[in-house]
Amino acid sequence: MTDALAGSAFAPTQVGLEFPFPPSFESVEEERLHRKQRLAAALRVFGRLGFAEGVAGHITARDPEHPDRFWVNPFGMSFRHVRVSDLILVDHEGTVVEGRWPVNAAAFAIHAAIHEARPDVVAAAHTHSIHGRAWSALGRPIGMISQDACMFWNDHAVHADDGGAVVTDRDGGRRLAATLAGHKAVIHRNHGIITVGQSVDEAAWWYLALERCCQAQLLAEAVGTPHEVAEADARYTYEQTGYPLAGWFQFQPHVAEIVRSEPDLLD
Repeated sequence: MTDALAGSAFAPTQVGLEFPFPPSFESVEEERLHRKQRLAAALRVFGRLGFAEGVAGHITARDPEHPDRFWVNPFGMSFRHVRVSDLILVDHEGTVVEGRWPVNAAAFAIHAAIHEARPDVVAAAHTHSIHGRAWSALGRPIGMISQDACMFWNDHAVHADDGGAVVTDRDGGRRLAATLAGHKAVIHRNHGIITVGQSVDEAAWWYLALERCCQAQLLAEAVGTPHEVAEADARYTYEQTGYPLAGWFQFQPHVAEIVRSEPDLLD
């Protein structure tokens, strides 16, 4: 894992110090539990950050044993209350395979299509957070106006179809997944933002980061025309901070904080 960080902004500066890396697993059951724990933690973090909006929003995690199924938050339950035991397992036909709560139809349509189209995606995140929603109304990608924005350099798309309409049908989800293509994020015009990752942690961090980038650009454009980072510098910064392990690493302080302060999420 250290080789994966070599030369990046997140590489350890000294040999022999403690440094977190994604865990490995001895069984599919162990990996499943870990994904569910991170999913519940990410939902709690989103709730604490104010990303919840009524019953809208969902984060999914692909089941490690059954790739055509994913774990998701129950429809109608507050992000702030979700525990591991509350999560539901849904197949790609929209059937709840495990759990007591229903699934959000939009969650199924969007996430099933993404998981089906992208075998590399373990998790996907989408809520109706205010700044992502506001930026989506402009129907354009974010500019490379900051170091943080460069995490998304040439790695996010804008989807204009079905703008403003609730995505509840499979075809609408597939169109959105096609626009996402191989990127880590898509801005759905008049709807909001969606991010994906090879782990729950990564998808959650890209979401948090993109939401804040939307906020920063809205603020900057409210008072003038932002200067953009030079293309070569944007690419260099992307290579330093925009890869999956960097996304996973950036979310670790949020996980540690929420687990320590709200340990009941692991129930």
